[in-house]
Amino acid sequence: MSSSISVIVTMKAKPGREAEMRAQARSMIEPSRAEPGCLSYNNYVDPEDPHSWVVIEEWASHAAFETHMASPHLADSLAKVGDLLAEPPSVRILSTAN
Repeated sequence: MSSSISVIVTMKAKPGREAEMRAQARSMIEPSRAEPGCLSYNNYVDPEDPHSWVVIEEWASHAAFETHMASPHLADSLAKVGDLLAEPPSVRILSTAN
């Protein structure tokens, strides 16, 4: 039996690009939530640092997450955010403790 996973992605927008980053991050919510195996997908802005974004995703299995990683909407988003980010994103993948 596979265990669910949580993924935490932290991104920092370039100064002056926050609105574009917000729009791009929001554009990922609906198609990601519609994917099989997506348990939740939310993004947040840090109220103390409006340049910082956090995406918290929960997937039913690592296979579901891998399918998400290969999705066309994610590839499109990654191509767009590259110019919006001040630094490479940080990605943490956490497994459910059994």
